[in-house]
Amino acid sequence: MNNPPSDSEIIEALRGNGLKATSQRIAIRRYVMDSREHPTAQRVYEGVKKVHLTVSLATVYKTLSVLEKLNLVQELAFAKGETRFDSFMEPHINLVCRRCGSVADVDDIVAREMVVSVTREAGFSPTGQRIDIYGICARCSARRTRSISTLQ
Repeated sequence: MNNPPSDSEIIEALRGNGLKATSQRIAIRRYVMDSREHPTAQRVYEGVKKVHLTVSLATVYKTLSVLEKLNLVQELAFAKGETRFDSFMEPHINLVCRRCGSVADVDDIVAREMVVSVTREAGFSPTGQRIDIYGICARCSARRTRSISTLQ
């Protein structure tokens, strides 16, 4: 998986975009970049607020917007209006559970090579990618199996 930028790189990027490099914004960066759960802005807000009580949802949105402009996170819009953020910027597959809404990254060399091959062949310079596979995750499948066996 990709290596997240250092705090000093983020501080420089925030300042370069006209934003103060506050401890709250650094905490937002850490939360999103260290998370594999593809959090929503609300989830980032709730997680960061545990440490930075005065952080605002507006600060979270502004910081996420800057991280996206810098190609450090990708905004993932889903059905039902939910937007989540993915910090894994290399070509990969997202497994999306239709039952619980979890999103899991699959770092697959074949998918990565396919994206590189297709874009190279088309003379296309990608700035992002998204391959989603929808279904039911293993945890939800196991939960359903247990529920069915309990009814029998």
